Amino acid sequence: MSPLILYQLVALALLVIGLYGLTTRKSFVGMLICVELMLNGAGLSITAAAQLTEANAVLGQLASLLVMGLAAAEATLVLAILIVVIRRFGPLGKADADTVSELRG
Repeated sequence: MSPLILYQLVALALLVIGLYGLTTRKSFVGMLICVELMLNGAGLSITAAAQLTEANAVLGQLASLLVMGLAAAEATLVLAILIVVIRRFGPLGKADADTVSELRG
């Protein structure tokens, strides 16, 4: 079995775990962690494919840096939204995703 297939399987496992966690979690922090897992799987897949094929390895690393920057921007945005939700609905224990979506508008 080639190393590329092993890396792609690990990336797929990260993606599946993140997707499962995203659909089952109710807390915003848990959802954020699951999205980060999915983005890490995508970054691993891009980097492994660029390193282990005829593609330019530098372009794969740049694409992986782009994915990490996207993950950082997404985490910053979600944490800002969490601050607004906590101020509006009270402590984090009460601010799960179902409560916030039902009290919208």
